[in-house]
Amino acid sequence: MKITIVGGHGSIAMLLHPALRERGHEVRGIIRKEEQADDLRVAGAEPVVCDIEQTADISDAVGQADAVLFAAGAGPGSGAERKWTVDRDGAIKLIEAAKKNGIGRYVMISAMGTDRPRGNEVFRTYLKAKEEADEALRNSGLDYTIIKPGRLTDDPGSGRVSLGRQLERGEIPRADVAAVLAEVLEMPETAGLQLDLVSGEQPIPEAVRAVANMG
Repeated sequence: MKITIVGGHGSIAMLLHPALRERGHEVRGIIRKEEQADDLRVAGAEPVVCDIEQTADISDAVGQADAVLFAAGAGPGSGAERKWTVDRDGAIKLIEAAKKNGIGRYVMISAMGTDRPRGNEVFRTYLKAKEEADEALRNSGLDYTIIKPGRLTDDPGSGRVSLGRQLERGEIPRADVAAVLAEVLEMPETAGLQLDLVSGEQPIPEAVRAVANMG
């Protein structure tokens, strides 16, 4: 497949690029800064520079693809305003670009508990922005899968997860999130699902196959 990833220099995306290349896919990564381009090339992705906050129509940057993945985020150091412009509006711009370019498949990295905002003002805004992005995708008519990881860590991936509709809060290594996304992108049967994701006992391919039968 040809896969375009928005947020191509993010921590999860940088783990995902080589995994997708090993599976034989072509990967295009949309990044904000030219100086990030070499990192993507090393990881096996074609870099395309496009600031999704400043660009109204990102369809040229997205290009022709079989699937798109939204992996962008304003990041923990940003204020509340950028949660709207990146986490919500960027995801909506990718919905519009996918429709314009005739791309039916859209995978979203969201977060657990977006329907129950908690924490400080910035974190509550982040969760609200993610929920509005998820809702826009659910109503888009695209073949969506929304993956909602628990608290992200940089621990080594275990290859074992818990994936389901309503899970207890937990954490998960970014490496395992990337591995789940690689499986989900190859499994169109996961379309129409919104799934919580935390560390667990089930091997990742088995966990994804199990939820694919839930649709």
